[in-house]
Amino acid sequence: MVDSSRTQASPAADSASATGSASARKTLLFLGTSLTAGLGLEPEQAYPILIQRMIDSAGLPFRVVNAGVSGETSAGLRRRVDWLLQQKLGVVVIETGANDGLRGVPVDAMKANLKQIIRRIRAAQPDVAIALIQMEAMPNMGKAYTDAFRAAFPQLAREENVHLLPFLLDGVAGDRDLNQGDGIHPNEAGERIVARNVWKALKPLLR
Repeated sequence: MVDSSRTQASPAADSASATGSASARKTLLFLGTSLTAGLGLEPEQAYPILIQRMIDSAGLPFRVVNAGVSGETSAGLRRRVDWLLQQKLGVVVIETGANDGLRGVPVDAMKANLKQIIRRIRAAQPDVAIALIQMEAMPNMGKAYTDAFRAAFPQLAREENVHLLPFLLDGVAGDRDLNQGDGIHPNEAGERIVARNVWKALKPLLR
């Protein structure tokens, strides 16, 4: 877990006059997989830390905590979410499901895990804003699975009254020039696009 206020790469300390002291800022927690953790990149290149820079430039009183874990499924996030809720939070962004899709986890099981995660967050901190990032399954899983997977996220957002953010890898997925050698994880250039995608949809929640 990376707290942007404790990394040299974050400009948070330098912008204290604009955003207030670290203790006065609300916490923006990113829950996610290797796509959030920034696998293959330097910690300061991961999109949550890039978003911290955008937050600071906008003068908004938030500090980012990147709690992405490589290889994690929605079940793994469900098991660890209670520990992450021990800190006071302002906004929580949930990015999970990609590894469920790669493993062919039944969509109903993934949805059940996500529903539990959202409800645990709400039970622990009723005033927190929750955003769910749209994810997609790989085409080789078959049309029935990929369609059900895609539909699960807006369904959950409606049922649980959370904000739905666009597909994390929009404009990046499938582009060799924007991904690392594995064809799955964005490279530095791709990660900057991911950050802009998330920031555009997330910024209204930080007002």
